[in-house]
Amino acid sequence: MIIKSIKLINFRNHSSYNLQCKEDTTLILGENGSGKTSVLEAIYILTQGKSFRATDQEIIKRGTDFYRIELNYYNGDTNIATYDHKNKNFIIHDQKTKRLPKKNKYPVVLFLPSDLNLISHSPSRHRDYFDRVYNEFNEKYHESLLKYNKTLKQRNELLKKEFISKDAIFSWNLLLAKFGTELYNYRNNYTKEINTEYTNYYRSITKNQDEVSIKYKTEVDNFTEEKYLKYLEQNYEKDTYLGYTSFGIHRDDYLFKLNHQPADGSASRGETRSMILALKFIEAKLIEEKNHRKPLILLDDVFSELDETHRNSLIKNFKDHQIILTSV
Repeated sequence: MIIKSIKLINFRNHSSYNLQCKEDTTLILGENGSGKTSVLEAIYILTQGKSFRATDQEIIKRGTDFYRIELNYYNGDTNIATYDHKNKNFIIHDQKTKRLPKKNKYPVVLFLPSDLNLISHSPSRHRDYFDRVYNEFNEKYHESLLKYNKTLKQRNELLKKEFISKDAIFSWNLLLAKFGTELYNYRNNYTKEINTEYTNYYRSITKNQDEVSIKYKTEVDNFTEEKYLKYLEQNYEKDTYLGYTSFGIHRDDYLFKLNHQPADGSASRGETRSMILALKFIEAKLIEEKNHRKPLILLDDVFSELDETHRNSLIKNFKDHQIILTSV
C-alpha cells in the first residue's frame, strides 16, 4: 500500500502534525531535534505494530493524556493507533484491536544512521539487525525467536536458584534445543542466500572487483537438536555456577568480510558504507520476493552520511519503491 498522508497528535514533540506523501519520494526537512525521526517512527508503528526505538510511555508528549497516529492510504484505507498511558489500540477498518493484526502489517526497510556502523557493532546488535530483517518475511522465524527467548528466560530464572537438578531443567533443555535448531537453520540458510548476491550488489556501487561476504558464526557447526541438547547438558554445572545459559544461538554473531578478511578494522569508511548499502538492497529484494509486496523505504537522515556515489546508488536501487526520508 502507498501512504497518502500521516497525521500525528501528541506524538513526541509534535502537538499536531500533518504530512502529505507522494507516491514516489517524500522528503521531510528540519533541524536536528525538530521531530523528523518521530514521523518515521509513527509510520513504523502503524506498519509494524511497535516502535523501533522506544516504549509508548516514552513516546507520548509530556503533559498530555494520549497520542494518536493516523495513516491514510491512496487506496482509501485509514489505519489509526492510539495510546492513553494505559491502553494501546489499533483501529483497522473500524475494528479496534490491542495489536496490529498480521494481515495489516506492511513490510518496511528502515535505514538509520546507526546502521552505517553495523559492521563494527556488537554481536547483539548484529543479531538484532538480522532478526528484524528475517521477521519481515518469515512469520515462523518470528515465532521460533519469541519461543526461544521465552524459554531462555525461564531456564535462566531456574539457574539463579540455589539448587536446581538436571531433571528439573531437562524439559527446558529440550525446548531450547528445538527452537534453537530451528533458528540456526533459518539463519544459516538466509546468510547463504544473502551471500549469493552480496558481491554483485557491492560491485554495482563501487565499480571494482572486491568480494564481500557475511559469515554466520555459531559455537557449533551443523547444529542438530541432539547435538544442541548434548551441549546444554554438558554445561549444566557451569550454567548453575554462572546463573545463566552459557551456550546457544543467543550468542551467535555475523562477521562481515572484505576480500576474505574481517571488514571491521580493515575496510575504509567508503567500503563500509558500500557494504551496508548493498545489504540494504538485498534486504528489500528478499522482502519483496518472499512477501510479494514492495517494502516501504524509510530513510532517516542517511543522505548526509553518504557521498554522491552512494546517494545515487540509493536512489537508483529504490526508485520503484515509495520512499519517505528525512534530512537537515
